[in-house]
Amino acid sequence: MTNGRGVDGHGMADGPGGADRPGGADREAVRVDHVMDGLRAFGANYTEFTRRFAAWLGLHSTDAAALVEILYAEDQGAPLSPARLSERVSLSSGATAILLKRLEQAGHIVRTRESTDRRVVTLRSSPGIRPRAMAFFGPYSERMAEAMAAYSPQEIQRFEQFLGTLRSTMDALLANEYENGGPTPPAP
Repeated sequence: MTNGRGVDGHGMADGPGGADRPGGADREAVRVDHVMDGLRAFGANYTEFTRRFAAWLGLHSTDAAALVEILYAEDQGAPLSPARLSERVSLSSGATAILLKRLEQAGHIVRTRESTDRRVVTLRSSPGIRPRAMAFFGPYSERMAEAMAAYSPQEIQRFEQFLGTLRSTMDALLANEYENGGPTPPAP
């Protein structure tokens, strides 16, 4: 069920095309399961890195996750507004405002008005937090770069396409079938 294939992991609960499928299809299902397990484990490890970053800074894990989002957006050249951060960390605008106040009081972020529309607030990391974040995430970045260097540019391009497809699929699910919390549960 973890890969979306069904109760038996192959598509159906002990029916046609399930456990009695030819060996090639079973091997493919196992590979898909392994990829999904790997993605889930990577996500869990990344969450653990963020939790440890929070503990290292003495922050709540939600505050650290928001700080990581702010730092990442800056690195990508697209700093966040409070509304966009709210979407990224799945908090209400009120909860995000309280979180930003804590981060600002701790000296981790600053709010600026960089847009010609002076109502737009831009979130920036403070000068003191970036070196600390780099010290914490430096080994992670180095090891990830080393791991990725083992793959050809063509393979990396295929990974990008694959991950892009998975992300757009998840975005569509969240925007449609799961917009109101999820599908209707089956009747007991």
